[in-house]
Amino acid sequence: MFVLILVLIAALAFEYINGFHDAANAIATVVSTKVLTPRQAILLAVVFNMIGGLMGTAVAATIGQGIVDTQIVTMTTVFCALTGAIIWNLATWWFGLPSSSSHALIGGLCGAALGKTHGDWSVLKWSISNPVKHTTDGLWPKVILPMVTSPVAGFIGGGLLMFILIFCLLNVRPSVVQSVFGKLQLVSASWMGLSHGTNDAQKTMGIITLALFTGTRTGTFDHLPAFLHFLQMPVFEVPKWVVVLCALTMAAGTASGGWRIIRTLGHRMVKLQPVHGFAAETTAAIIIQTASHYGIPVSTTHVIASSIMGVGATKRFNAVKWSIVQRIVWAWILTLPASALMSYFSVVVLQLLGVTV
Repeated sequence: MFVLILVLIAALAFEYINGFHDAANAIATVVSTKVLTPRQAILLAVVFNMIGGLMGTAVAATIGQGIVDTQIVTMTTVFCALTGAIIWNLATWWFGLPSSSSHALIGGLCGAALGKTHGDWSVLKWSISNPVKHTTDGLWPKVILPMVTSPVAGFIGGGLLMFILIFCLLNVRPSVVQSVFGKLQLVSASWMGLSHGTNDAQKTMGIITLALFTGTRTGTFDHLPAFLHFLQMPVFEVPKWVVVLCALTMAAGTASGGWRIIRTLGHRMVKLQPVHGFAAETTAAIIIQTASHYGIPVSTTHVIASSIMGVGATKRFNAVKWSIVQRIVWAWILTLPASALMSYFSVVVLQLLGVTV
């Protein structure tokens, strides 16, 4: 029971950090274009992140049962996975790098599973056919492939939408464009916040559900008092209380802001106007919402950042500060292996201390 409490604390800490780490995803552009003040933008993101977190559990199912073999997972394994993800998230936040909380969590889970099995790579679910849903699940189709394709889609989609808007607005006065898209950006920022909630909040739901399933499977909860029987979960279904708790925690984290990353995405990478912000947010929201529908834990950070790059490149190629982009891309590349290593070593340290993982 003590380990479960630690897991819940770590999971909610991760969700809270995810809230302020990824708050910039939904509000960086609306702040940089001065459509909303930072305080107003955060309030908007809080509301729509929370609503999005209450919509569906397809991504949670992928995290909970589609990444590693659940039979080898213990409560301590989950705790080590969260530890690696939290360390990497805090490190990248400190340096203002918009890395992926999603990939940090997935990398942490993989690293902890490998540490638990002393490097048995077969415990990772690479590609598994699902005959019931006629889909393919696992790391390759749900994580690795989208990690490459989603930023490309964001860059191309953002640039394409921006070119269409430029063509349609050729004969419209700049003051009118500024006014109209200042209002439209409220819609696109809200949609971005909603889509972020539908994808990112679900990841922690999945990890908590995995912990509850593990506790039930191993008999940890067999002798619990009657009022704690709600923790038992013989089948893999995300409990409603977990959904609400994660949504509220992410909203609280979002409310605390993420100014270091907001500065990187909204100011340092490229100078934006409301029409650019609208194009970037709309593109990212479409991609993320589609991924959420199919249970793909896509990186909201990757998608919005690449959409901003694509939109910025339509102004002129050197309008984007590619030196900043290079640092961001390195953070993207390193997130999975770095968080996996941190979780792996967390397992090793606990094993050396005599703790059963």
